[in-house]
Order: sequence, then structure tokens, then C-alpha cells
Amino acid sequence: MFGRHHHHHHGRHGGHHSRHPFGFDGREHGGMGGRGFGRGGPRGRFFDHGDLRLVVLKLIADKPSHGYELIKAVETAAGGAYSPSPGVIYPTLTLLEELGYVAATDAGGGKKLYTITDEGQAFLETNAQPVNGLFERMAEAASRSAAFAPQILRARENLKTALRLKLHAGSLSSEQIAAIAKALDDAATQIEAV
Repeated sequence: MFGRHHHHHHGRHGGHHSRHPFGFDGREHGGMGGRGFGRGGPRGRFFDHGDLRLVVLKLIADKPSHGYELIKAVETAAGGAYSPSPGVIYPTLTLLEELGYVAATDAGGGKKLYTITDEGQAFLETNAQPVNGLFERMAEAASRSAAFAPQILRARENLKTALRLKLHAGSLSSEQIAAIAKALDDAATQIEAV
């Protein structure tokens, strides 16, 4: 099913990816439906070996976070060009915890809050240059992926929700229908003019 896995690891197998030195490898790079570069992007790797570990560690250093928050933080930093799956993030967090770079505390509801340790901070400082380079690369990807800018995604969802609620609220008068159609047409005209 994941036929490309034998090309990685130089002989290692990806079956227990949580034990891989970087905790994610093949599954991050497209082993789960080609999510490696995210929606609409070119297939292939968004991060090289160990890159996501550095990105996640930097995000935790900036703000102690839950796993789900880190998924959203990476997606936001990349402007939607890449969104790691839980199958990528959680093995990476487990590895960072095993290495002693982060500490996990029970936040209730089955959630863990991850905070950076002194060892993790030292590792991050040692790798400051590649970390900065990774965030610059994500910023570049974000600038190329304006369609996935958080503001546009949020506004689009707001429009879809408002339209759905109005259309399913009951029968609309001809005046209401005309007003909605005009609002949509006006929005389209304004977007085209930007």
C-alpha cells in the first residue's frame, strides 16, 4: 500500500515509525494520501528528515501547546500549504519527549500539554540557524499559497455558514432572494477588482 517506503531509511522499515530517529519520516511525506506538501501543492516532501521535529520544538518553546494546537500552528505558519496529520505530529511529540526535549503534563480530557525542557532549549539554540531557515521557508510557502491564507479561509467559511443558515431557515421572500444574490454578486465584483 505504501510502496515508496522501501526507498527511505537505508534499509529501515517504516512500520513502527514512532521508533524512527525522527519519529515520522514516510508518513509525513505523502504516505497518508499525499499530504506531504498539503492541499494543491506539488507532491513530495515539505520537510526533510528531522525538520518537523525542529519546527514543533520551536513552536512549543514559544508557547506550551496541545498536539491539536501544534497541528494548527504548523498549518498557520505555512499559510495552509502544509497541514501535518495527527499520525505525524503525535509520534514526533513522543520522540521529543523520549529525547528529553519536551515534558508532557496531563491537561485533562485525555489531552497532554507539552512544554520545552532545558535540554530542548539547548538543542533549539544549537540548531537556531536551521530553525530560522525552516520558518523562512514556511513563510515563503505561505506567500505562494494566498488561497489558503487564514483570513481568506475564515471569511470563506463565514460566507458558507451564513448562506447555509439563511437558505435552510425557511422560505425566503423574493426580496430576500434578490438581496442575497446581489450581495454575492457584489462580493464577486469586489474580489475581481482587487
